[in-house]
Amino acid sequence: MSEDSLLDHALVRLDQAASHLNIDPDVIEKLKYARETTKVRLMIRMDDGSRKSFLAWRCRYDDTRGPTKGGIRFHPESTADEVETLAFWMTFKCAVMNLPYGGGKGAVQVDPRTLSKAELERLSRAYIQAFSRIIGPDRDIPAPDVYTNSMIMGWMADEYAQMVGQAEPAVITGKPIALGGSLGRGDATARGGFYLVRHLAENLGLGQTMRVAIQGFGNAGQHIARLLAGDGHKIVAVSDSEGAVYSEAGLHVDMLFDAKAAGHSVASTAGQGGHECMPAADLAGVDCDLLVPAALENMIHIRNAASVKATLVLELANGPITPEADAILAQNNVIVLPDILANAGGVTVSYFEWVQNRQGYYWTEEEIHDKLRGIMEREGRAVWDVSRAKDVTMRTAAYVHALGRLAEAIEAHGTQNFFTS
Repeated sequence: MSEDSLLDHALVRLDQAASHLNIDPDVIEKLKYARETTKVRLMIRMDDGSRKSFLAWRCRYDDTRGPTKGGIRFHPESTADEVETLAFWMTFKCAVMNLPYGGGKGAVQVDPRTLSKAELERLSRAYIQAFSRIIGPDRDIPAPDVYTNSMIMGWMADEYAQMVGQAEPAVITGKPIALGGSLGRGDATARGGFYLVRHLAENLGLGQTMRVAIQGFGNAGQHIARLLAGDGHKIVAVSDSEGAVYSEAGLHVDMLFDAKAAGHSVASTAGQGGHECMPAADLAGVDCDLLVPAALENMIHIRNAASVKATLVLELANGPITPEADAILAQNNVIVLPDILANAGGVTVSYFEWVQNRQGYYWTEEEIHDKLRGIMEREGRAVWDVSRAKDVTMRTAAYVHALGRLAEAIEAHGTQNFFTS
């Protein structure tokens, strides 16, 4: 493993949390490494009759607290290191939220935008064929992630059902509603973050109206914009992979939604309604109260962290801030609501979907929202209390909170002290 690997960066958080707890060395040894990572090549028939192969992975990082849970992403730059790191984060995310899961993750190294819809379906089904012995409703439960969606999850669940000879909707979450999906899943990641900010607003010293910048305007970015704008806050800047727009007076969010729905960049709205074009790389430094990284990993790093003017960062993306940038933000008194807490609404509602599939009884959207809000507020308050009690950042507090639960489960199997005493 290279010194600069993504997993090495993630393990820094583990060491920081461990320094605040009296836990057995066995716990750290178990959590330093993935339990299993499987690599395969998926071979599919392309529309032109040729055959093409794609690298794919599935990682089950730790299953001490229950079956592993985590999304499948289709991305041309996916690697085994990325998959294992994401599975590590999922392990801690599920523990933070006290869900009965361990962490998992999967990926296919592909740009899905280069595939036809038929090729995309064949690739999705090939993934399940390759990993059918690894996944299962009591062993490993996938979900959508970057460039995958409910349609793809539906194909995957159907392929699994054909292979085992019966419907098993609980094997995959994030499915279409008609195929056993849960109401409230579409905006769950953003909604969980929204509930968290609103619950801690007074503690965080936030005013009635915030100026918000959103880095990444995909699913989570669009939903958080809608929720915050609907709550009276002003969206002043947004970016996507092709550009960014800014307006000191506040962007017209409906115009941004229309542009994305039409397949255009947010930058296409520049020159309309007071929208000004700006380099996407400059969004981190926009003058705002709340900065929301909702794109990919390492978007805020040692070269741009000092430019952050926001007083609060809400991590809707996984790992958007490097450890070096974290230290700079902390030094500048910028509070970060970390990914393993802030974006955990997605896996929490996925848990609700799994429960509903297993019991065959489905809740209303209002019930889903109420249950999600309750868990986000409960665990958000617990992490805030750890942060204040130990005088640590919210990220370290979240890892301490999660590590305490993981340690309890690991130590329950017996440690060196038990076997040598």
